[in-house]
Amino acid sequence: MASTGIDFANANHEVKVVEDGPLGGNVAVANDGVMRRMSVIPGITEITDGAIAGTEAEKRMGIIEGFRLYPKAAAWSMLLSTAIIMEGYDVVLLASFYAFPQFNQKYGTLLPDGTYQVPAAWQAGLSNGANVGEIIGLFANGIISERYGYRKTMIVSLFAVICFIFIPFFAQNVQTLEVAEILCGIPWGVFQTLTTAYAAEVMPVPLRCYLCTYVNLCWVLGQLIASGVLRAMLNNHTQWAYRIPFAIQWIWPLPIIIGVLFAPESPWWLVRRGRTEDAKKALLRLTSKNDPNFNADDTIDMMIHTNALEIEISSGTSYWDCFKGIDLRRTEIVVGVWMIQNLCGSSFMGYSTYFYEQAGLATENAFDMSMAQYALGAIGTFLSWFLMAKVGRRNIYLYGLILLDVLLLIIGFVGIAPSTNKAASWVIGSMLLIYTFTYDFTVGPVCYSLVAELSSTRLRTKTIVLSRNAYNVIGIINNIWTPYMLNPGAWGWGPKTGFFWFGLDFLCIVWTFFRLPEPKGRTYGELDILFTNRVSARKFASTDVTQFHGETVRLASVSEEVGEKGGYAEQKEFAS
Repeated sequence: MASTGIDFANANHEVKVVEDGPLGGNVAVANDGVMRRMSVIPGITEITDGAIAGTEAEKRMGIIEGFRLYPKAAAWSMLLSTAIIMEGYDVVLLASFYAFPQFNQKYGTLLPDGTYQVPAAWQAGLSNGANVGEIIGLFANGIISERYGYRKTMIVSLFAVICFIFIPFFAQNVQTLEVAEILCGIPWGVFQTLTTAYAAEVMPVPLRCYLCTYVNLCWVLGQLIASGVLRAMLNNHTQWAYRIPFAIQWIWPLPIIIGVLFAPESPWWLVRRGRTEDAKKALLRLTSKNDPNFNADDTIDMMIHTNALEIEISSGTSYWDCFKGIDLRRTEIVVGVWMIQNLCGSSFMGYSTYFYEQAGLATENAFDMSMAQYALGAIGTFLSWFLMAKVGRRNIYLYGLILLDVLLLIIGFVGIAPSTNKAASWVIGSMLLIYTFTYDFTVGPVCYSLVAELSSTRLRTKTIVLSRNAYNVIGIINNIWTPYMLNPGAWGWGPKTGFFWFGLDFLCIVWTFFRLPEPKGRTYGELDILFTNRVSARKFASTDVTQFHGETVRLASVSEEVGEKGGYAEQKEFAS
């Protein structure tokens, strides 16, 4: 038997290099003390045997095989994620209204040149109102969904949205709009976390990234719909030009509520609540019945074993536990990943129609460019699915940020030209289109996969809540200074704002290189072991993992495409 090179006394603190292991690389193992404490759990031997089989089955599973086995899980996840369309719709709706003549005449003030504009202070206040509400909704969701489950929390939030939409529809002044944005933001905050967590928990390893990043596609679709609706309303000079776009938000909640009433609960949540029989029933509802090789008991055993492992590693499930022990690093990474979405210049996209106008384009052309921008964003999200199967999450995220940095620098330099230079205006518009495509090909969708995969299963909802709230805090800051940067009645930087975002994006690149690990092809149990062993972010992909100490297994990270061809899981016994 080959020597492992593992010092179990120090396994909780470092990773030893295997001199003659199968791959000649690093090996991360479960801490011996943790495994000894787990040994007192009733039936742990049978659970471990099932967990080993369940883990090997997921590691061998390919993409096509996964969709054949989990088609219902994918459909339920897509249904819940559709709620994100409402948030993406409203974000662009409100920001685009600032370039909408009818809206400005109703809620804005008269400028010396005879045009109407919503003051920069109120632009910031309205945009931040939704973020404030989302922060409240996110924190509430972290507690409520863990207590009552994802389905009940989702249904109540959807009913709340139906009620709150009445406020902006009938709003007569900007103050009422502010209240509406705060209240609508509360259920939107719930959707932000719950949809991602549900996707991560109902899908197997090879499919997690696709259904998690589908959330980003829903966001982009909401933005595209909002731009299209406003473009259609440009020639309507009545109050319905801005009331109808608000009313369209009533389209989504009711159909989603009907679907969620029949959706199964997350089996991971049921396991955490000790309801293993209900978890098995939910899993069977999420999978197809025509696969004779699928064993639901093994998959449930894998969930039970991972849950027990995380209890021994870090037993708490409160917000405070996200900042303790190894979970502090996981929280920092997940928070950083989502903050970067707002630190890499993406506010250009949310204010794109207004930005295009300030760059010198006519109102009609500005809305046309925004529609093209979000259509490219949707295409980019589709293409990211193919890229993730090949190169993983870390590389896409890192090189995506580098490309965005180059584009921001170009926008800044071209912005030096006067706004009367039409050629420069169209160049800036083209660069923003490429920026949007690149963002939604890389940073935008991959973020959702990373935050769902890198948080622990017991703290997933709360970790995502913290990370999304960090994103919202940065969003609030962006919504304060972006209108001032773009508004000609304030700082008036216009396209030269690209220089500012170039600098911030560069700092994001540095952090990503040193801190962001690669979760591709890893089960949640394996990720627990990698974090427990404090493996360097740059070595996550190359480190072999042994989750089941004393039993079997060296489970190397198996890529989705290898799994599709069959894959393997080599058995190997470790001496204790």
